[in-house]
Amino acid sequence: MGVSTSVDPGSVLLAIDAGNSKTDVAFVGADGTVLATARSGGFRPTAAGTEAAVDVLAAAVTEAAGRLPGPDRPVARHVSACLANADLPVEEHELTGALARRGWGRTVEVRNDTFAVLRAGVDAPRGVAVVCGAGINCVGMLPDGRTARFPALGTMSGDWGGGGGLAEEALWHAARAEDGRGGPTALARALPGHFGLGSMAELIEELHLGRVPRSRMHELVPVLFAVAAAGDPAAGGLVARQADEVVAMVTVALRRLDALGEDIPVLLGGSVLAAGHRELNGRIREQLAAVAPRAAVSVVTAPPVLGAALLGLDAMAAEPSAYAKLRAHFG
Repeated sequence: MGVSTSVDPGSVLLAIDAGNSKTDVAFVGADGTVLATARSGGFRPTAAGTEAAVDVLAAAVTEAAGRLPGPDRPVARHVSACLANADLPVEEHELTGALARRGWGRTVEVRNDTFAVLRAGVDAPRGVAVVCGAGINCVGMLPDGRTARFPALGTMSGDWGGGGGLAEEALWHAARAEDGRGGPTALARALPGHFGLGSMAELIEELHLGRVPRSRMHELVPVLFAVAAAGDPAAGGLVARQADEVVAMVTVALRRLDALGEDIPVLLGGSVLAAGHRELNGRIREQLAAVAPRAAVSVVTAPPVLGAALLGLDAMAAEPSAYAKLRAHFG
């Protein structure tokens, strides 16, 4: 994708959104025109190492740059990168250095990828977002630069839920229901039934021996929600607990921003929340209305790379028309 003339690097933004499963990049003009895009694999610095993980970003950056007009790859005015696994400020600092060394832009800003979901869903850098996909995270930001965030490192940082956590909890209840240690639940038949198996004992064996890859456990989350919607108390309790956890994170983030009583957007993102389960999202809205009655809750479906690009336009102090043009491109 390109234009008919060479690109002025002083007016180009490089936006990067990198999750665990995929990386999206976009070169964007200061006027909001999307000049080139590309996609590569997941960004996993904790597993692959920082430089190897940045190599994955580089593959997408190189591909997109090759689609720009002109013989040379431009050095962007600014790089706005929203990256998975940038959970702590020290990690953001390390990754900022790693991206700066690649020479992709004159300035570089790295944020956790939850900020991309937040910015994609608001007209100004103001609001709180919860992402509930494989895991769970929550961030908040205000135009004056203040932010609220959590380490989001799993159980050791106090987190509960997300798709992975919900699947584990569903298996726990189902296993105990079948062997008598716990109360009855329809999960005991529904979970193994999803894989064509007749019992939890069979499913446990298949998971343990790797014949059902643990990577497929995320498939159990829709099963859990279906069982909950049918009135099963154990499944319903897990859905209710997930909703309460989302509300707790949002409440704390709003309190840290001194915005608990203000008109402020609250965005729900990630596969679990974007699926629109009535029991989950309805309880979130109901519970949040009791503690933050002026908060406006909505679900974000826009691609996160849009949020990374909007954050880049913020940093470049772009004109209002640039934001409108960028949003129009991503629908």
